[in-house]
Amino acid sequence: MSSQSVRLFVVAVRHMCGHSLVRHTGRQPSSSCGPGVLLQRRAYSLDRGTAGQPQLQQARKDRTPPSSSLNHRNLSAVAVSVQCEPLCKYDFLDVGEVDENTQRAQSCRTTRRFIVDPALASLVTHHLGPDLEDSKAVLFECNPGPGVLTRTLLNAGAQRVVALESEKVFLPDLQALENRVDGQLEVVHCDLFKLDPLKKVVMKPPAMYSDKLFTDLGISEANWTDDVPAKVFSILTPSKERKQLWQLLYSLYEQNSIFRYGRVELNFFISECEYQKLTAKTGDALNYRAYVILWKLACHIELLHKEPWESFVSSSKIKLFIPKGRFSNDNMCLVRMTPRKDLFSSSLTTSNAPILFMMLKQLMVRKRNRLADMLNVWNLDSGPTIMKALGLSKKTKTGDVSPETYKLLFELLNTCPDFTQSWLYQETLESSWRGS
Repeated sequence: MSSQSVRLFVVAVRHMCGHSLVRHTGRQPSSSCGPGVLLQRRAYSLDRGTAGQPQLQQARKDRTPPSSSLNHRNLSAVAVSVQCEPLCKYDFLDVGEVDENTQRAQSCRTTRRFIVDPALASLVTHHLGPDLEDSKAVLFECNPGPGVLTRTLLNAGAQRVVALESEKVFLPDLQALENRVDGQLEVVHCDLFKLDPLKKVVMKPPAMYSDKLFTDLGISEANWTDDVPAKVFSILTPSKERKQLWQLLYSLYEQNSIFRYGRVELNFFISECEYQKLTAKTGDALNYRAYVILWKLACHIELLHKEPWESFVSSSKIKLFIPKGRFSNDNMCLVRMTPRKDLFSSSLTTSNAPILFMMLKQLMVRKRNRLADMLNVWNLDSGPTIMKALGLSKKTKTGDVSPETYKLLFELLNTCPDFTQSWLYQETLESSWRGS
């Protein structure tokens, strides 16, 4: 059959398909950041060039609307069965309906939350963009489960998505999706929070060493001041989110694990309660802690969206525990944490970062103590001199000092010749550096 005949055959099939209705959920997600945005669909050629890489194509102005385009998602497969090279430039993936996505999500054996609503997936995709088609950053989607967000990202034009899935039950469908697209998706049996375990364990998936993961993906190390090389998306479990955020915080200041490869941007759904603690301000005696100061020093923290708990489907048949406290906790918060380019300097390095951790932990144990008194204990009688250099009064309490001022304090202490760091041994190194 000639090439011209094949193309006429495909056109005829499309004509017969018509403009049938596309399934809709009818849901309009709530957002603190404005209404949902209609996403630009992906438009890349499935034909390979001479270099063996997919060739990018610009979307046509007269392209069909998304509602009718979704019906053509399998036409390229028809073309492949007739000719070696696919003929269709636009191959849209069906994201499914809420009911079927829910059924697939609940096959998971571990307790997790999933995005099953295509409308919510579109909103999240919008916040992860809008430069998905042009971005050079690799997008890591952690525990995609039924893959609703995965398909939405690909439909929006994401050029490289790496799905890190820890549950074997979801791997076959994700791997089948990987085979359908042309290099934009890679599926790895891996758990982000089981990368580089501290304890000596038998290394088998989903546990993995980050250097193997990034080497297999062909991602090389980058300078800290370079552009963001990768983005990570995950839905954290409330019962584990504090521990997981501490784990990432240590890795960030050490420039280890995923941060060995540069300033990896974190995009997490966390509980509203945890977000309010993470952004606690000076003077908040209950929530302003070393944990908060270290995150604020390390990253620019931005609230992208609030979504009710009910929008997410749980894999557990038992109703998941939603933490209660003095803060409102009706939503999950989509938070972006971008590591700062100027975090490290000649005074703050990966080598002395453990000292900063211990210093802040000790200072924030008693937030009503005077900072000058603590400095006098650590550095002979230079407390008043340092306080004056920082522009602080002698009565300033440890809980009233901003993260930026604490960083300046640490840098000044490291330049003082009398600073012996003897206070370092008031608690054991192990419990202070690795404790929470």
